[in-house]
Amino acid sequence: MAKKTSVQKAFLSGNEALARGAWETGLSVACAYPGTPSTEILEALSLYPELDVQWSVNEKVAYEVAYSAAVGGVRSLFACKHVGLNVAMDPLMTSAYTGVQAGFVVVVCDDPGMHSSQNEQDTRWVGIYAKLPVLEPSSPAEAKLFVAEAFALSEKFDTPVIIRMTTRISHTKEDVLLGQRTPCQPVKLAVNIQKYVMVPANARVRHDFIEGRLTRLQAVSEKSKLNKMEINDPSLGFITSGISYHYLKEVRPDASFLKLGFLYPFCDAKIAEFSKKVKKLVVVEELDPFIEDHVRQLGIKKARTKHPSFRTGELGPGVIEDVINGRPKNVPKLPARPPRLCAGCPHWASFSVLKKLGLFVAGDIGCYTLGALPPTSTLHTCICMGAGVTFNEGLRRAHPDQKIVGIVGDSTFVHSGITGLINAAYNKAKGIIFILDNSTTAMTGGQNHPGTGLTIRNEPTKRLDLKALCEVCGADHVDVIDPAGNVRELEELVSKRINEDALSVIIAAHPCKLIKR
Repeated sequence: MAKKTSVQKAFLSGNEALARGAWETGLSVACAYPGTPSTEILEALSLYPELDVQWSVNEKVAYEVAYSAAVGGVRSLFACKHVGLNVAMDPLMTSAYTGVQAGFVVVVCDDPGMHSSQNEQDTRWVGIYAKLPVLEPSSPAEAKLFVAEAFALSEKFDTPVIIRMTTRISHTKEDVLLGQRTPCQPVKLAVNIQKYVMVPANARVRHDFIEGRLTRLQAVSEKSKLNKMEINDPSLGFITSGISYHYLKEVRPDASFLKLGFLYPFCDAKIAEFSKKVKKLVVVEELDPFIEDHVRQLGIKKARTKHPSFRTGELGPGVIEDVINGRPKNVPKLPARPPRLCAGCPHWASFSVLKKLGLFVAGDIGCYTLGALPPTSTLHTCICMGAGVTFNEGLRRAHPDQKIVGIVGDSTFVHSGITGLINAAYNKAKGIIFILDNSTTAMTGGQNHPGTGLTIRNEPTKRLDLKALCEVCGADHVDVIDPAGNVRELEELVSKRINEDALSVIIAAHPCKLIKR
């Protein structure tokens, strides 16, 4: 009697499942900067000792290191949240021209509802803008399967491939089938100046190439099993993608569905075929009218869509009937419970001093952004990583007599604050830059960065000296002080520096209470 083969499963989140799928498919190199909801992808990959995995200083660097590994001939992956992709757009746009040697997958986790983000972007548009294929899984199990398909597409069509995740897919868990790792042999590094050196003459040729590539990818999309048509009750049909598919299946299980997993280029013929098979057609998707606009462009006038009020925030089973029937969003008024800095957080001391002195504070992205909320209410701008430094300069140029300081975290300063400080010194700007150094990337769960002296695997490495760095960047004064228990000394220091005609950096250094080192 034949012996039964045991099937291995694991209860994995979407991020963990995607990481597992990448490992099984022969991934070699992975890079990222932590950012919710994408952080766990790299954390999961770091558990596989055969992989080369790194926290990079920012998303641009992470993209370039991972992408160049693919150019070098090994399968590689870059992961970020939606706003992180903004930082990496420069190399992404040109990598669409240059293509790859081995597979390269770009995983972007959008955040509908802005649970941990400063805006609500829809990464699907990047596929059109950059002329790159976009896949969108609807579950953790699909995330695992889709990453394997993404690597295959990348190598077959000489292209980076975007996988668009969302918060619910990234963090939802389900049982996922496990497989074995299939290692990939590195491709030999070869000189190809016409392909990889994007001077105008070469870039023009590569632009023609990607236009032809889109046509070939569109033909694959038409036949792809990732675009699944389910014909049940023909009286009602949905075109949908991602987590919205499961919400619809929960509320209208007997309806017909066209679930788009190979999202871009669109499968135009399949969309047209599906529209003819159903009497009533409804497009349901989170955030922007990405699918909706394309269906309209195909001339399918009977397609009904959600009310414009649903173009913000998440969908869910509780609102699906409103979406199906085109009704406006009904937002319940619930009692608010705003977040706040942790009890014992060293940032309390810094904000108490800034509040007492009545300073205008140019803020930045990090857990210290919570200083904008009561009881401190002492952070007055926040737009993107590193802007605490540059906003300090710009605001002071508009109001040179105003007492303004800029705030940035240690990880954020390394990410994109250094260039702002160099710019301020070079252009003779004045004022105070606060670096709130809590020895971790706290907002995303306590990840390491160059200032901690530890890698993603907690291995010792060179530690960045923030004080020395600020001095060579051109700051006139660099002070390091522990704000915890030294509030009076901190107040005296800030009062002194704010009245000087100088560019000063104050490093308020005290480890986060939630880290063990």
